[in-house]
Amino acid sequence: MTEAHVERGRLASLAAAVGRGARKGGERARAGVYAVADRIVANAPRIPVRDLAALRKQFPGLGPEEIADKLVAGAANGTSTVGAGVGAAAMLPAPPAMPTELAAEIIGVASIEIKLIAELHEVYGVRAPGTGRQRAIAYLGSWAEERGIDAAAVPASVNAALGVQAKRELRQQVLKRSFRNLPNLAPFMIGATVGAAMNRRDTNKLARKIRKDLRARQVPWGALPPLDA
Repeated sequence: MTEAHVERGRLASLAAAVGRGARKGGERARAGVYAVADRIVANAPRIPVRDLAALRKQFPGLGPEEIADKLVAGAANGTSTVGAGVGAAAMLPAPPAMPTELAAEIIGVASIEIKLIAELHEVYGVRAPGTGRQRAIAYLGSWAEERGIDAAAVPASVNAALGVQAKRELRQQVLKRSFRNLPNLAPFMIGATVGAAMNRRDTNKLARKIRKDLRARQVPWGALPPLDA
């Protein structure tokens, strides 16, 4: 066997090893993303959401648009300052093959935005039907799809199929957000300020989409039924 044949054999072995490593790395990365998505789904029903009465008490004398402005500003400030080790998300163990900082930030941003969406639905009188847990599942889907809920089209009991569909959508959304939040993990390369600005921009963009949908379905406060348990 010539030296050239030996070298080609070495290169082929190296290429095969690299390919196996890439496949394993890709599988671990996907597992990490899916684990984060699953945690966002599990965490959604535990996110504290203020109902309309609480929001009107907190912002006395303000109308729907003014309260919505306040909510969006607060959420944008929150997502722009979310960082590694901030809040309850920092207490979660890191999913496989995903840095703790990135996992915590994705979950933290998602929690803030889901809370924002739920409270915007309250302000515009388009509360999702069902129990608190069922509403949380519906708002999860709203967050994943970046659109407001059409309460008339959502069944009174949110069934498991909606949860499965929301989970699929969430996994895709988390994948996008993982790339969006990467700058925050490299402050010396790009800058944490850039990452914060991106979070703020994306939260404001999400809010604009949700508010546009909700304005088209808005229900006057006086016409709203009492909040179910």
